[in-house]
Amino acid sequence: MNAPLRIFPKQKRGRGVAAGWYGIARTATIDRAGAWAELDDGGTAKIITGVTEIGEGILTVLAQIVADELGIRPKDVTIGDNDTARSPEAAHAGATRQTYMIGNAVALACREARQRLVKELAQKWQVSEDDIICSNGIIRTLDHSQSMTMSEAVQYCKNRGVVPVGSGSFTANHTGLDPENGSGNPWQAYVYGAQVAEVEVDTETGEVQVLGVWASHDVGRAVNPQGVEGQIEGGVVMAVGQTLMEDYKQEEGYPTSMNLAKYILPTSLDVPQVNSVIIEDPDPLSPLGVKGIGEPSMIPTAPAIINAIYDAVGVRIHSLPATPEKVLAALREKRERADTHEMLA
Repeated sequence: MNAPLRIFPKQKRGRGVAAGWYGIARTATIDRAGAWAELDDGGTAKIITGVTEIGEGILTVLAQIVADELGIRPKDVTIGDNDTARSPEAAHAGATRQTYMIGNAVALACREARQRLVKELAQKWQVSEDDIICSNGIIRTLDHSQSMTMSEAVQYCKNRGVVPVGSGSFTANHTGLDPENGSGNPWQAYVYGAQVAEVEVDTETGEVQVLGVWASHDVGRAVNPQGVEGQIEGGVVMAVGQTLMEDYKQEEGYPTSMNLAKYILPTSLDVPQVNSVIIEDPDPLSPLGVKGIGEPSMIPTAPAIINAIYDAVGVRIHSLPATPEKVLAALREKRERADTHEMLA
């Protein structure tokens, strides 16, 4: 009697988990950033910094930091251009350092500008500087007995010959690494994250589809939670491309992937559902308690997807990208091993 025909589903699902950590700002070297701040006529603020906006949303974050430090509205904040001939050093946009380095420098500059303003009003109102609150464009005493708009307060200071300006410099005190034993302090702040990926593997074609990613990340103090979610989602999408399709090749030191026709990038059809979980563990060594999330969100994605592939079909992919050809080859090797084992048994 013939054995009953067994039909196996060609799509199999699996889940994988991975975790990672990342050091914030430049590695094993002193990092630094500076900024200037001024409370201007009309109760507005202007900030001069060499920050570079490359789409990560740093200008929005800085406007929020300034507004919170000075007690004004974000729309009343102007961030100056980043011409290095006219602004303090801020260094590059990279190493997940923008919010950590420039954000803290801007906060310190704002605190100095605010202190100049508050000092004059404390004398006028005959109260302690600690008893003065700035919020939403209004500056007042704790007991609400005295108040004026920020515009009026700035004008009062200027009439007394005081311009409420400030400068700030922030450094991450990293050190180099000992060449013999590797000891040192390569970073001042660290972030941690963990992700779970769910995939569907087609056993006939080897195609892997990422159905969902659950990403939980420590970001320090989240200045703009919606922006943090965007950073996490963007990092996951980039890592999906790295894991499954982006294949940069060289021959004798020259790239052979010369255009996007051969270097495949993820499209909207490849983007999984990303579920972000923000963990706020403030950095104790910086004024704002912020850290960063740009690059760290990419770290757990690839190993989580590779682990999910193993959970789905029981094969390990040891090099990226995990293309359909590699998955099929691993499945064939698995079947051959199983057949050999069955024959020997």
